[in-house]
Amino acid sequence: MSSTAPPQPPAIPPVTPACPATLQHSAGLGIVFMLLGMLMFSLNDTMGKWLVETYPVLQLMAIRSVAALLVLLPLVLRRGVSSVIRVERPGLQALRALLFAIDATAFYFAVGFMPLADAMIYWLAAPIYVAALSPFLLGEKVGWRRWTAILIGFAGVLVALDPSRESLSLPALVALFGSACFAFAIMLGRTLRTTPDTTLVVWQFVGSLVFSLIGMAVVPGSWKPLDPATILLPALLGVVAMLAHVLVSRSLKLADAATVVPLQYTLLFWAVVFGWIFFGDTPRPTVVIGAALIVASGLFIFFREQKLKKINHRDE
Repeated sequence: MSSTAPPQPPAIPPVTPACPATLQHSAGLGIVFMLLGMLMFSLNDTMGKWLVETYPVLQLMAIRSVAALLVLLPLVLRRGVSSVIRVERPGLQALRALLFAIDATAFYFAVGFMPLADAMIYWLAAPIYVAALSPFLLGEKVGWRRWTAILIGFAGVLVALDPSRESLSLPALVALFGSACFAFAIMLGRTLRTTPDTTLVVWQFVGSLVFSLIGMAVVPGSWKPLDPATILLPALLGVVAMLAHVLVSRSLKLADAATVVPLQYTLLFWAVVFGWIFFGDTPRPTVVIGAALIVASGLFIFFREQKLKKINHRDE
């Protein structure tokens, strides 16, 4: 889902403590960190929806990216600048960064016109897009069970989009396009497994900064004078997003992906709650039905992939 969306599980397997009691404690902390990370991402989305009423999307993206990079600077210096500059397959790294920049810009544009929950549904459908495209772009095998889940997930997207009504608007189409970019970025991340998480995140925000600066140079009216009363809030977006990334990354190192990744769907719960509290949004019935189909499909695909990985690992 946009750069506000939670990252996928890293290529590095989670740390496995030797003691069962320690393992249980570690898994518990992993669950807590994932839940807190989803809350931080939801707060970031809520702040973004509020701020796009004051600042143009590209300006908001630029300030957010600068703030995130400043937060990342100590980590970069500790690891060494060369670890960020010298990356594998720079062309794919650049394409991934561009896709995440488009994804984040589309998200902030969409939430400026539609309820948080409506926008979030499209980004939660990204794993379904990945599963559908993986046989063609990654050469992965997808059986009939996952194809059935994929079709159900796409049906959920269509129900939520509700193309027979006026809800088929430009913001909805932008959200759909942004979530597709997010899905392609996830797929590129699968081919860059050996790149450290910090390096990936740094280039993600560098790409967003470059994209927003070029956009502001091309699109008239993309910069407004900063309001002294709210000048820190756009920067806070980047800080909150970075905190969310840290919490999620730590969660995936403390607990198995099968334990914590399904908790990412709590994003939808927070989107409904914050949308109702701060913006008075009430989800349409079609959105609720579509969300249920998408979440069910996404969870089935995830757990099916986990099961197949275990089977393949035993056969090796």
